[in-house]
Amino acid sequence: MTARERVLDALSHREPDRLPLDIGSARFTGMVKEAYEKLRAHLGFGEPGPIVDRMQQLVEMDEAVLQHLGADVRSLGQGAPDRGGGEELGEDRYRDEWGVVRVKPPGSHYYDLAGCPLAGEITPAEIARCRRPDPTDPGICRGLRARAEALRKTDYAVMYNARFNVVHTMQYLRGFEDWFLDLGADHRLFECLRDAILDVLVELNRRTLQQVGDLIDIVAFGDDVGQQDRPVCSLANYRKLIRPALERSVETIRAHTSAKILYHTCGSVYRYMDDFIAIGIDAVNPVQVTARDMEPARLKREFGDRICFWGAVDSHRILPHGSPAEVAAEVRRLFEVMGQGGGWVLAAVHNVQPDVPPENVRAMFAAGRQCLYPRQQRAATNL
Repeated sequence: MTARERVLDALSHREPDRLPLDIGSARFTGMVKEAYEKLRAHLGFGEPGPIVDRMQQLVEMDEAVLQHLGADVRSLGQGAPDRGGGEELGEDRYRDEWGVVRVKPPGSHYYDLAGCPLAGEITPAEIARCRRPDPTDPGICRGLRARAEALRKTDYAVMYNARFNVVHTMQYLRGFEDWFLDLGADHRLFECLRDAILDVLVELNRRTLQQVGDLIDIVAFGDDVGQQDRPVCSLANYRKLIRPALERSVETIRAHTSAKILYHTCGSVYRYMDDFIAIGIDAVNPVQVTARDMEPARLKREFGDRICFWGAVDSHRILPHGSPAEVAAEVRRLFEVMGQGGGWVLAAVHNVQPDVPPENVRAMFAAGRQCLYPRQQRAATNL
C-alpha cells in the first residue's frame, strides 16, 4: 500500500495497512526551528530548512528526515507575491501583507502581535481601505502546478495548504480584545470585516485551486475557534457569525477539487463538531486532548463514523515531559481508541515545540509505524 492510499483509506473510514503518520505537511503539523535543529543534531543527518511561516518560525523539513520518520504526507503551498508582501521594519520586526506588525522579543521563539491596523473605533469605510493581499499577483501561482505534478509522481499524499484563516486575520487586524467585543456586541461590524477578508481569500484560493485541484489529495486550512475550557462563543453566535465563513470556504474548495478537507482549530470545540460535519469537513486537527470535552474516546464514539481525526498526541505533557517509552505507550493507547475502523492520522497536537526532546519525536513515529491494522498483521503472519 502506498502512503497516499494509506492516508486516503483512513480519511474514508477504512482501515489501511498501518496507521498513517504526519509531520511537516501543514502549518499546524510542523516543527518550530529550534525543535527541528535538535532533531537534526540527534539524527546526525538532514539539511537545515528555510522558514515557511515566519510568525510561528516553522521550517521546511528535509526529505531525508521525513522519510526516516515515516511521514505519509507532503506539503504544497502558494508562492511568495511579487509585490505588496511584507516589509522589514528593523531587526526582528516586520509588517505583513495585511498591514499587521509583528516583533520577535529577545529570547522568544516566535513573533508577537505588535500593531493592529484596525484596532479601536472603526467604520466600514476604514475596513474597505485596509491594506490586503492581491490575489492576482503572479508570484502566488508561479510554478505551483509544476510542484504539484512533481509531488503527484511520488507515493505520498499531497496536502495543499490553503489560506482561509478568516478568524485569525480578523483577530490580527482588530486585536483580540476588539475582536471579542465585536463578536459579543457589534455584529454588523464583525460581518463587514469578515466578508471583506473572505472576499480576498476566496479569490486567492480559487485561483490556486484552479491550478492544482486535480493533483491534490487534501486541502488544509483553519482557524482557532476554541479556548482551553470552552469554544470562543455560543453556538448561536458561531452559527450566525463564524460558520458562514467556513461554509463559503468549503464551497470554494468543493467547486475546484474532490480532495479531502482537513480543518484545523485548537481548543475545546466539542460543541461545534456537528456543525463541522454538516458543513462538509472530512477531518479535524489537532484534537487538543487537554482541552475540555476533547477526550479521544468520547470524540471517536460520538463522531468517529462521520468525521476523521488528525493529531491527538499530547504536546502539553506527554511529548515535552514524558519519556520515550511513555510517548510510545500513548501512541499505542490512542491507536486502540481512535484508530479502529480507520479515521485517525497520527500527528502531534499542533507544531512540535522547542521543549520536545528529539528522542520523543522519534519514539512517537517509531510507535506509529508499528501500529498495524489486521490486513498487515495477517500479511506479516503469512510471511
